Amino acid sequence: MNEYKMSNYLRSLRNITICLCACAVSPTALADYPIPVVSSGTIERLSDLKISQIPSRHIDVWLPDGYSSEQKYDVLYMHDAAMLFDANITWNKQEWMVDEVASTLMKEAKVRPFIVVAIPNGGSKRHVEFFPQTPYERLDDEYKKSLTTLEYNNAPLFDGEVYSDRYLAFLLKELIPQIEGRYSVNKGPQHRYLAGSSMGGLISWYAMMKYPNEFAGAACISTHWLGDFGQDDLAFNEFKRYMDERLPALEQQKLYFDYGDQTLDQYYPRLQRQIDAVMTKHYGSNSDKKAKWTSNFHQGENHSEASWSKRLHEPLLFLFSTQ
Repeated sequence: MNEYKMSNYLRSLRNITICLCACAVSPTALADYPIPVVSSGTIERLSDLKISQIPSRHIDVWLPDGYSSEQKYDVLYMHDAAMLFDANITWNKQEWMVDEVASTLMKEAKVRPFIVVAIPNGGSKRHVEFFPQTPYERLDDEYKKSLTTLEYNNAPLFDGEVYSDRYLAFLLKELIPQIEGRYSVNKGPQHRYLAGSSMGGLISWYAMMKYPNEFAGAACISTHWLGDFGQDDLAFNEFKRYMDERLPALEQQKLYFDYGDQTLDQYYPRLQRQIDAVMTKHYGSNSDKKAKWTSNFHQGENHSEASWSKRLHEPLLFLFSTQ
């Protein structure tokens, strides 16, 4: 990358980083928030879990109204736990409204019963926890070094080396066994799902590609395909290449994508179209109602929990529909 191109590139990094920090989940101290107050169901906070792969944190488990050990539930593992249930405890006073939306769909018998395991992000480590590690390792050293120049609140945005593989190892080797041992859930990969937005969308599809036999589906909402916050597509091209390589290993698990066109989401449509082409190549058309993947465009929607809550029913119906 020549000096002129690098200068423009770093300028674009700074501009988009400002947009990201204004719109996306704010990095906070690990699990530094009170137990969410929910409108439906109950929250159980697990503070005694064995966690060795990543920095320790509590885990919140949402149980729907009427949760009973006499019934079995599927499990939805969701990233960025602090933003999911209670706007009174979030940095931007917005929430996903997970309890309200999930409860309504269950009461209307539109989805199978499921619980939600809410995982707090790594705070200042969020980006290095969620950035897909195999694509990252394929990037050249000059580009990786440029990531270390990005800052948020006078602190590095990429705080250390990327360790998303250890985050996924935590999910599979530590968290999932403990959840399946404590709760009345259907055990096994065919009953485990993932969901996240922005960087959480990246780690969700990466988990599906990295471990094609461990999850039944993922919802990748406003997926941050830029990855690097620049506009040279350097990280995106590696994401796309990895997906192209790994999709054949999946056995028709469900993959949900969506995106808007405002604030940070304005950069996603052209990138998502390329991902859709890869999906079509390996999974076939998504025009059939029984298609195993979908990609939904929401015109006029931005990169925020307020937008994601309005359409949360779509990924939940896609993953858990009783139809």
